[in-house]
Amino acid sequence: LPLALYTATFAVHFMVLSKSGPGDGFFSSAFQARLSGNNLHNASIPEHLAYGSVITVKNLRMAIGYLHSHRHLYPEGIGARQQQVTTYLHKDYNNLWIIKKHNTNSDPLDPSFPVEFVRHGDIIRLEHKETSRNLHSHYHEAPLTRKHYQVTGYGINGTGDSNDFWRIEVVNRKFGNRIKVLRSRIRFIHLVTGCVLGSSGKVLPKWGWEQLEVTCTPYLKETLNSIWNVEDHINPKLPNISLDVLQPSFPEMLLESHMVMIRGNSGLKPKDNEFTSKPWHWPINYQGLRFSGVNDTDFRVYLLGNPVVWWLNLLSITLYLLSGSIIAVAMQRGARLPAEVAGLSQVLLRGGGQVLLGWTLHYFPFFLMGRVLYFHHYFPAMLFSSMLTGILWDTLLRLCAWGLASWPLARGIHVAGILSLLLGTAYSFYLFHPLAYGMVGPLAQDPQSPMAGLRWLDSWDF
Repeated sequence: LPLALYTATFAVHFMVLSKSGPGDGFFSSAFQARLSGNNLHNASIPEHLAYGSVITVKNLRMAIGYLHSHRHLYPEGIGARQQQVTTYLHKDYNNLWIIKKHNTNSDPLDPSFPVEFVRHGDIIRLEHKETSRNLHSHYHEAPLTRKHYQVTGYGINGTGDSNDFWRIEVVNRKFGNRIKVLRSRIRFIHLVTGCVLGSSGKVLPKWGWEQLEVTCTPYLKETLNSIWNVEDHINPKLPNISLDVLQPSFPEMLLESHMVMIRGNSGLKPKDNEFTSKPWHWPINYQGLRFSGVNDTDFRVYLLGNPVVWWLNLLSITLYLLSGSIIAVAMQRGARLPAEVAGLSQVLLRGGGQVLLGWTLHYFPFFLMGRVLYFHHYFPAMLFSSMLTGILWDTLLRLCAWGLASWPLARGIHVAGILSLLLGTAYSFYLFHPLAYGMVGPLAQDPQSPMAGLRWLDSWDF
C-alpha cells in the first residue's frame, strides 16, 4: 500500500507538472518531448543527421546536460589557455554546434551540393555556432580529473588543426550506419590522442561558471558519461518527422525522475556565507542554521534543536545500548526474570530496537555522502531518537515502580517521572522560543537580549 500510494503520487505529479521549465535540461530528450512548451513537444525535426546540420548534443548520463562552449578562456595554469568547453544543464544558444567534414570548409547547405548523411565511423569536426571555434583536444591535463585530457574550443572561423578531428561511432547500431536524432547513441573518439569525449560530472569553479567539466578520457570503456545523443537538429535541406513516438512510458518517467533527483542532490554545493554542517554535529546539537539576520538590528530566525530534547535523546540512545545489552545478555544466559520485568524487557528490546534501527538508517548514510549537508537533514532521524527516548524512559520508570512496589508512593513514580519530562520539555521550549518565532534586538551575549544566558555552546551563533 505505501508503495502504491507513493507511485500514485508521482502519477498525479506527472499529470499536473506537464509544462516546460528552466530545469528541462536535467532530463533526457525523450522525457522533454512530453513537456508542453518544450521545443521537442509536438515537434518535427529531420530524422537522420547530415553534414551542415546545426545540432545540440546531450550526454546520456542523467543531469549532465548539453555540450556547451562560450567565449571565456581557461584561466592561466589550467591546461592551454583556450576557449572553455563544458556541459550545461539548461537550454542555451551556446549549446549549438555545426557538424562538418574534417577535410573541407565548403558549406554543406549550399543548394548545389547534395545532402550527405553522417555515418558511423566518419571523421568530423564540430564547430561551435556562436564562436566559430572547433571542438578540440590535446595532451594537456583536464582541469579537475587527473589522467584525462583537456577539451577546448580552438581555431578561427572553423579553421584549426588536426586536433579538431573526431571519429563518430554509433553504439547501438540497430538503426544502421546513419545517425538517428534522439535515438542513436553516439561517441566521439579523438583522432590524434585516441581518447573519447565525455563529462566527469564534476562542477567547475567560478571561473567555469560552475558548469560541469568536459574531458577526453583515454579509458575507452563505454559508460553513460561518454555516450551522447543528438537532440535539436536544424537542416533546411531535410524533411521533418514527428517526435510523438518518442514519449516515454510511466515506469520510464518514474525511474528517470528519481535518477535526476539523486544526481541533483549529490551535486549540490554550498552558497556563499551559508552554514553547512557535518553529520557528527547533529546529535549533539553542535550548530544551528541561520535563516535570516545577522546584526542586532535585523529580524533573526535561527534553527536550533531544543537542547533539552536533543541531549536527552543522546543520553537515551546511550542508556538504551547499555541497558539493552545487559538485558539481552541476561536473557541469553537463561536468567529467570519476573513476568512483569520480562514483559517490559521485551518491549524495550523489540520496540526500542525497531526505532533505533530507524534512527541508524536515517542518520548514518549521511557520513557516506559527498554533497553539502545541513542541520535539517537530521530531523527524520531525530524523530526516531525521540520515540526511543519515550520507550526507554517509560520502561525504566515502570521498572522503578515495580522495584519499589513495597513503598507507599511507588505507583506515583511512573506518573511523576513522565510529568517531569513533559514539564521540562515545555519549559525548555519556553526558554528558547524566540529562536523559533524570530527576534530582533541585542544578541545573546548582551544581558538585555531575550536569549541572554542561553548560549550554552560557543558554536551557537545567535
